[in-house]
Amino acid sequence: MHTVGDVSPRSVEAAREQYENAGPAAQTVVREVARAMAFDREEYQQRVTSDVVETARDALFASLLEVAVGTCEEYAAWRDGYDGDVVEIGSENVENVVWHAGPNGVAVAATFHEKEEAAVATLRRQAFGRVYRDLL
Repeated sequence: MHTVGDVSPRSVEAAREQYENAGPAAQTVVREVARAMAFDREEYQQRVTSDVVETARDALFASLLEVAVGTCEEYAAWRDGYDGDVVEIGSENVENVVWHAGPNGVAVAATFHEKEEAAVATLRRQAFGRVYRDLL
């Protein structure tokens, strides 16, 4: 078993703080992408809305979430010791699992066969939507 990612808030307050801290980075990313796309000032003001920057912050925060990667047996051992609800996604007929436990007693897990990077990316989106969106 191993983990990828850096953000694993232990409390709702910590999640909110880390989410807020992602705001300036999201603004910088959006501004630099707009510059690379050669937006002039008028086009930038029309197209780069607060919703665009918020979407970038959501994606940035989710992309940094810490995710555990392991076998079904490793996941089962973790699950046995976890005192919370787990939303499980995927097939029972594969040998690998990725999972993330949020600060509010809810975790998300997804099974995968071979493509770890894709599974991690999918899990992060699911975790953001199911665990963090309403908290933040």
